[in-house]
Amino acid sequence: MPEARKPTDDPTGNGVRIDLISAQRMEELTSMEKVREILDGVREGNIVVLEEGLSPEEESRLIEVTMAEISPDRPDEFSGIEIETYPKTGTSESGLLGRLMGKESTPPLTVIGPADQIETLHKDETLISALVSRK
Repeated sequence: MPEARKPTDDPTGNGVRIDLISAQRMEELTSMEKVREILDGVREGNIVVLEEGLSPEEESRLIEVTMAEISPDRPDEFSGIEIETYPKTGTSESGLLGRLMGKESTPPLTVIGPADQIETLHKDETLISALVSRK
């Protein structure tokens, strides 16, 4: 199992930490370990960027676990996640027909952050624009 994340303190308290996680690191993890790696980072207030996105099953599991961890009694504790993927999986050329025709699909880049700190301002096929705030 890969080495655990090492939190570093921001001496000013004004920064936002961004964890850029390589595809290689994620390949070494089971699906549940991927979910924990992401959620642990987001719960610390970090923005997590995955070099390659999650499978649809892993993304569903991430959402399920996130929903289970949200406490309605203490909304200030953990408010959930905001997740955006570029490019969206399932585009016409990344399907079975595209693969049969020899077209390679582009692995998606995924950005995940605390729902109360990241807001998607604009998203299209070439750009994800987000506003990130500190708690």
